[in-house]
Amino acid sequence: MNISENAEAILSEIDQKYASINQKTETHLEGLLWSKPITYWDYIQTDALLNIQTQRTTLPDEMVFIMYHQVNELIFKMILWEMNQISYAQNIKTDFFAERLMRISRYFDMLTTSFSIMENGMEVEQYMKFRNTLTPASGFQSAQYRLIEFSSTDLINLIDHRYRGSIDRNTPYEHAFEHLYWQAAGKDYATGKKSYLLEEFERKYKKTFLDHMEEYNSINIWQKFKQLPDDDQKNPELIKAMRHFDHTVNITWVMQHLNVAIKYIDQSGKGTGEATGGSDWKKYMHPKYQRRIFFPELWSADELANWGVEI
Repeated sequence: MNISENAEAILSEIDQKYASINQKTETHLEGLLWSKPITYWDYIQTDALLNIQTQRTTLPDEMVFIMYHQVNELIFKMILWEMNQISYAQNIKTDFFAERLMRISRYFDMLTTSFSIMENGMEVEQYMKFRNTLTPASGFQSAQYRLIEFSSTDLINLIDHRYRGSIDRNTPYEHAFEHLYWQAAGKDYATGKKSYLLEEFERKYKKTFLDHMEEYNSINIWQKFKQLPDDDQKNPELIKAMRHFDHTVNITWVMQHLNVAIKYIDQSGKGTGEATGGSDWKKYMHPKYQRRIFFPELWSADELANWGVEI
């Protein structure tokens, strides 16, 4: 049997690969004789993916709602995948950081423009009917979105702005968790009582959140940015990219979501105008109330003071 020089080189590399883990190359090569060729549907797991949409009603547009949010969660996973690469890069280089940051921003740009699918892709009458079957669930309960926040910035920037003066990097994570900005959507700070929405969210994910808060305390996107050379941190294009990400996530994305909610819940004239999760959604969702800013050091005092007001 004639073996080309290229094939011989490949076989040599394969032999080295398996030798490094104390495996017999011949065994693995023989296994190739019985393995099935890969297909698109097996690789993508198409059948599994297309069979996880389960409606609670007979209303057709509920399927749009379900699939749209499932797509969002897949994009969130892609974002977290890129963030993990930045956070765990040793001796991170500026070009690597910038490339991954732009990937993340493109994902969020896509999410922002995709809200037209929700805004114009469902009949108001259908939505106002099937949404009642979703109570008390809420998009607020997207755990991946919270992980994205923890992965983006120092924890202090996610604290309710009313309590930031009493919290610093030495504050126990449990205490900081109780004062995150989104706690205001389901917590009465005067009594400490939490809504069912918030209680269930924490019951499912609180440990995950606390672990992630600690893990990314010193390796979040902002901290990795600060590890870049000083000259690169002052690069106008990189600063512009950081600001774009911050503005897109914390103003543009939020306002698109808010405007869609206003169309269906507030302006439709149908229903009670209340959120399925029970939050004061019009106030909670607006960026000027949230005051969530990932990279405050990259914005002017005037921009910070008027955060979200220009929308």
